[in-house]
Formats: sequence, C-alpha cells, structure tokens
Amino acid sequence: QVQLVESGGGLVQPGGSLRLSCVASGFTFRTYFMSWYRQAPGQERELVAGITDTGGRTDYADSVKGRFTISRDNVKNTLYLQMNNLKPEDTAVYYCKVTLLHGNYWGQGTQVTVSS
Repeated sequence: QVQLVESGGGLVQPGGSLRLSCVASGFTFRTYFMSWYRQAPGQERELVAGITDTGGRTDYADSVKGRFTISRDNVKNTLYLQMNNLKPEDTAVYYCKVTLLHGNYWGQGTQVTVSS
C-alpha cells in the first residue's frame, strides 16, 4: 500500500533551519510529481512547493521563495524540503503528497514550530 512518512520537524528559533524528509513506498516514486503542503492552526492546507518526477522543475509558494528548497532522491525514494531563514509564520504541520491514478495520498505530517 502507498505510504508517505515525514520526519525532521521540530522547534527552531526564527532565522534557523530545518530539513524535512518524506520516505515513500508502495508506488513508483521516480515517476511521480511530489509536493509539500502545510497547515497552520485554523487555516486551510496550502501548497508550499512541488517537484517534477526527475527533479528538473520546481515551483514554490511566493511566501517561501528564496528560503525553501524542494529536492528528491529517486534512489532512496525520498522527498526533501530544506527550510532556511525560518519565520514564525512558517509554523505549521508539513505534509508530503502524491497524486496517483486512484487518488491523493498524504503522509501523517510533521510539526514545525518557529518561536523564540
């Protein structure tokens, strides 16, 4: 079955960095577009970044451009999100997502808290 398992979240001070990972299984990871979303308390889930199957193209929300970098390792079946210069408004649960022929799949999420 399809599984997406995120890790790497935590508590960090403003200006700090974190790297999130999402290990995928149950589908041919290297052939699918992957994305990161986040959801802050009381807010809707929003797209943070996406990456094509080969990693040749990436897209970012305006709010994270220049600070976050999405990447993937198609040998390790792992998606990454490098987050630099974190701000309190980046506080949220971060999810990875894949859209397969039969639907969307999400991980369980990893909490990122940016606070002094």
